[in-house]
Amino acid sequence: MQTTSHILMIRPVNFGFNAQTAVNNAFQVAGEDIATQEKAELEFDNFVTALRSHGVFVSVINDTPEPHTPDSIFPNNWISFHDPETICLYPMFAENRRQERKPAVIHHLKQLFTVTNTLDFTGYEKEDLFLEGTGSMVLDRDNKIAYACLSPRTHQKVLDDFCKKMGYRPVLFTSVDGRGQAVYHTNVIMCVADRFVVICLDSLPNHEENKMVQEMIGNTGKELIRISLEQMNHFAGNMLQVHDKAGEKLLVMSSQAYNSLQPAQIKKLESYNRILHAPLTTIETNGGGSARCMMAEVFLKRQ
Repeated sequence: MQTTSHILMIRPVNFGFNAQTAVNNAFQVAGEDIATQEKAELEFDNFVTALRSHGVFVSVINDTPEPHTPDSIFPNNWISFHDPETICLYPMFAENRRQERKPAVIHHLKQLFTVTNTLDFTGYEKEDLFLEGTGSMVLDRDNKIAYACLSPRTHQKVLDDFCKKMGYRPVLFTSVDGRGQAVYHTNVIMCVADRFVVICLDSLPNHEENKMVQEMIGNTGKELIRISLEQMNHFAGNMLQVHDKAGEKLLVMSSQAYNSLQPAQIKKLESYNRILHAPLTTIETNGGGSARCMMAEVFLKRQ
């Protein structure tokens, strides 16, 4: 199944600009607001409330002050959940982000959900090879396809290992922003839903790769919905489709992403699912990630 009604989110305690990730995340901007943590908490809590009010089950785990993990609000980079009863742990580019894999958090998850299989890819950190979860990969779970753009945070060797062990087909390509800089994560340029794919094709400069990705999407029978580079810069690619307790689909994004869309794009997206958006300005500015990055989809049974 492509979507789930269950989301894991980590409530931050030390959120802020992370210099270790800013070296290859062009979406980050150091904020000058001394109330960054408090504003991020408020945005986080309001986002959780919005999801729950629309029938999405959200498990919230509170982060701990130590060790210092300013990006813990983005758990989808270090862990992913798969049916049946499998979790994957991923190698992270920034050393301080590796500390987000806190034993207490993993223990708590295993108290909540049935986990019988753990695939640990973190050993690749010793080789300086990385694959940052469903940030590095955008998964078509129904068709077992892993879309991924090469970057300092996404290495083909680790991607191939994940795909071999999980039974996915890798679709690897190059993606750049308007200044020609490699896009750090695939999930800022594209979103795969049950019947459509949102993607910024303008960020794929290689003609053959661009054509290959379009053909791959077409072969799955999903409609391709294009966004521009400018919309990508407003996190319009950083969406996630979920479903509520009744099975109705929801497309979740930030208010910045929603406001960047054209009326025709909104109409097209709403023909497939309702849209839920929330303001995440502080988190987007300082963290360089948006709504999708904050949500780790859970495909496990509750204990």
